[in-house]
Formats: sequence, C-alpha cells, structure tokens
Amino acid sequence: MKKHINQYPSLMDSQGEKKEYRPNYFEGVLQLRNPTDEVFNMIHNQIAHDERAYISKEVYYKNGVDLYLSSNRFLLRLGRKLKQSYKGKLIVSRRIFTTDKFTSKFVYRVTVLFSLEPKRLDEESDGD
Repeated sequence: MKKHINQYPSLMDSQGEKKEYRPNYFEGVLQLRNPTDEVFNMIHNQIAHDERAYISKEVYYKNGVDLYLSSNRFLLRLGRKLKQSYKGKLIVSRRIFTTDKFTSKFVYRVTVLFSLEPKRLDEESDGD
C-alpha cells in the first residue's frame, strides 16, 4: 500500500464562490484494515469524484489506515460500496459529537470499519 499525497479540493458554495477550506475538519472516520492497493485506489477515486468529500488526515497503522473524511453521508455510502464490491466485514458506529445550537439536535461523528478478509493460499493459486 503506497501513501497518497492529499490534494485538497477547491470547495465552492451554491453561488459558485470559493469557500474556505478547513484542513482539520472531519465528520467521520473510515478505518480500513488489511486493505489492498485496489481497495485503496478505489476509495481515492470515489473521493476525487465527490464535490463535498475530502480527506483531512490519513493515519497509517501496521495493518491498515484511518481516513478522516469531511462528509458523513459520503462515508456511509462508501462503506456500503466497499461491502458490495469486496469480501469483508463492515461495522458502522456513531457517537454524539455536539448539539446543533439552532435545532437542538445531536450531531454525530460516524466511524466505518471495513476489514478486508485476507486471501487464503488456495485462492491465490490459479488452479495449477
């Protein structure tokens, strides 16, 4: 798995004016465990095609990576796509982050864990 250089998008508001980018802002965390380069590239391609989602931080571990994303909706959609496309275990959890001061509703931070099943030796051989 190679580390990707994070290119922050130029964010636009509804009037087409540039919005200020906040580099430490995130709404949720995508935790990938045992990812392959194919999975990692698919995730970065999905993020590149979404206008509101960007990666604010990448934390690398021995067995995976945590991606801090700017959109909870995108994060949940991405988790479902990963589960449909690859064999693995998907766990979605949320925790209360704060309360909206206008609506008094809870604001949540979402964590999506996708643990890719490691390939077995008999799957790697092409039926020799």
